[in-house]
Amino acid sequence: MSGSYGGAERGQDLDWRVMLGAMPDAAVVLDQAGRVVEFNAPLNELYPDVRRDQPLSRWLRNPDLFQAIEDAAGGQPEVVFLIHRLPVERRIAARVVRLGDMSAEEVSGSAPFYLVTFRDLTEQDKLAQMREDFIANASHELRTPLASLRGFIETLQGPARDDAGARDRFLALMAGQAERMTRLIDDLLSLSRVEMRAHVMPRAIIDLNEVAGYVLETLQPMAAAARADLQLELDKVSARFRGERDEIVQVISNLVHNAITYGGDGVEVRVAVARAPAQGGHGERVCVTVSDNGPGIPKEHLPRLTERFYRPSVSASRSKGGTGLGLAIVKHIVARHRGDLEISSQLGRGSTFKASFDAVT
Repeated sequence: MSGSYGGAERGQDLDWRVMLGAMPDAAVVLDQAGRVVEFNAPLNELYPDVRRDQPLSRWLRNPDLFQAIEDAAGGQPEVVFLIHRLPVERRIAARVVRLGDMSAEEVSGSAPFYLVTFRDLTEQDKLAQMREDFIANASHELRTPLASLRGFIETLQGPARDDAGARDRFLALMAGQAERMTRLIDDLLSLSRVEMRAHVMPRAIIDLNEVAGYVLETLQPMAAAARADLQLELDKVSARFRGERDEIVQVISNLVHNAITYGGDGVEVRVAVARAPAQGGHGERVCVTVSDNGPGIPKEHLPRLTERFYRPSVSASRSKGGTGLGLAIVKHIVARHRGDLEISSQLGRGSTFKASFDAVT
């Protein structure tokens, strides 16, 4: 932006307005008195009431911001952080810079004098918090079995050194804890791989009928051991869509495994593949639904089921070998395939998980 705004030509005036409109962050240009000279579309989305030729203070009443604007008159950029509580809490970084190198006395009253940019840090803060929570949860999940293993080892090295019965019992417990850590690490790696490829849309064509049939065949031994009844209902025609077979196998496996594990003794698990109209009536979707007649899940837990390490009952999940990552993996795989995941449940009547994808002919 040019410093000689007082006698700027039409071309120069157009240049800075074009640059303002091209900025990705919300931005507003103020004159020396703090009145709005021009603003871009992102600022209009952030503060829809802002109007030209009016003081910015009419819509933003933050003392720190206007102190920064005053301080920026000396030529040094100023940054302040704004907290908006309504309609939702947001944290916004506002940066104020003075335009050009002319003195305040040389600039006409309505000429551009300050540029204020606003960057919404809310999502960035949420992601940082999610990373911190993820590391803390993963560390906690690994620390528990490690502490158990250390305790067993110290016991075998000390009091139970020559106790054959205790040795066999502790070795079995140690094997269980080691298996738990292995499952957790495997799930962490699976989640990491899916997230790394979240932006890459699968190109292969797969049939949901074939994948569902394969998964149920591989899980029959587990179902028999749990005395669960697996039922499969396939679509009458091919249910083809763009997908990565191994990942869709993991989706259905995780859902069926959860239904068997948490459904209770003798649970009935039904896997159905079907077609459904797409929203708006354009095209079709292929869907796989995994439902059970187990105890169900309280409705207050449903919105958080796909969060990493979230469990309605931590103790029950750990006792059954759960890592708290299975549904998070399902959610990320479905999202990578540009699909939708729907969850419903009623206490005493069971739960239903439905994954839908755009069909191809």
